[in-house]
Amino acid sequence: MKLISMRSGEETEAEITEMEEEDHERIALSGRFAFDWRKEKGNLVYKIRFIGREEILGLISLIDVPKEYRLHINLIESSIENQGKNKLIGRIPGCLIAYTARLAFYKGYAGFVSLRPKTELIDHYITAYGFRPQGIGLAIDQKASQALILKYLS
Repeated sequence: MKLISMRSGEETEAEITEMEEEDHERIALSGRFAFDWRKEKGNLVYKIRFIGREEILGLISLIDVPKEYRLHINLIESSIENQGKNKLIGRIPGCLIAYTARLAFYKGYAGFVSLRPKTELIDHYITAYGFRPQGIGLAIDQKASQALILKYLS
């Protein structure tokens, strides 16, 4: 998967791995993330970074809901410098969501991923990632998940 410099357009290989115990304190002290990621310790938490570098660029917290055959995105965040229209690095959330979709296939959930975003982000998730209203939140199914995997992880 590749992330892109918003200034130069240069693409750089990135990787997503499970968050490690020592990452929690490092993230809390960095001042680069608004949420307290220590509260997510009971969930599946993944980090994205450039290959060969330690700096964490984004995080995603997932809740496995096997009875409903889905993964739920509990929290997703890019580091402060990679948010908004003046971000330095692009594609961070897309890669994290696509990775979640791929995990949902591996778990036998047919790519089903759910999310309950802030109201002001609903349209963004629908437009940018193909989520659709589902109950009190949003969800992507097999087709949308496959499209995200092709776009962000290939």
